[in-house]
Amino acid sequence: MAVMARIGRLFKGFFGLFISGLEERNPEALMEAARQEFRDKMAHYNLALAQMAGVAERLKSQIKGKMGRAQELERRILANHQAGNLELAGTLARELQELKADLTTDTQELQETENAYQGNLRQAKLSQKEFEEKINRLQKQLSQVKIKEAQAEAAAALSSVAFKVGDLGDSMKTVEEILTKRYERSAGKARVAADLVDMDKIQEKENERKALEQTALAEFLASQGIQSAAAPEGSATAKEIGPVRQGS
Repeated sequence: MAVMARIGRLFKGFFGLFISGLEERNPEALMEAARQEFRDKMAHYNLALAQMAGVAERLKSQIKGKMGRAQELERRILANHQAGNLELAGTLARELQELKADLTTDTQELQETENAYQGNLRQAKLSQKEFEEKINRLQKQLSQVKIKEAQAEAAAALSSVAFKVGDLGDSMKTVEEILTKRYERSAGKARVAADLVDMDKIQEKENERKALEQTALAEFLASQGIQSAAAPEGSATAKEIGPVRQGS
């Protein structure tokens, strides 16, 4: 028997810890449960208020009916008194007296009921306002807690990363290695292409092109009777400007 009691206490303890953990992880669910509980209580409270308002309305109707009955009795009493029916007038007067006593009681009960209704109505409105204010405070507090938790998580994530100046991390190192290899390949290809070019042959062709250009220029100047400044003295193709002179 003692063992079962201990097991029961242990089970209750674990269950309590489980529920506490759920509550701590889900404050929004707790707030919604509180809202629902408040709505349920307010529904019962409003039902009681409605019943009280119903009593007040019934008393109002009852008083209105008795006041009408009292006015009718007053007319009958006066009429019977004038007609000499004093016994009937006395009976009606007694009834009127009792009716007025009832009216006094009903009026007092109506006033008490109205006062109680208005008091409970104010209490209900005040409770609802206080509850909404408390919910708003809790929502603001919950928002602040979430912000702080996010900041704490970010700080913990940053502190858990062993980051040093110049340490790019595995991904960045891989990118760096890829770019280095691509640069080396491109530079090697450019060098091979440059080495394959025969610069002496290119210079030789360039000199040949320039010589052909100068020869063409000299021939054109010779055809115009102009001596090229670049042509050597005594050249067969060189001519002086002006008419050809005859030797003496």
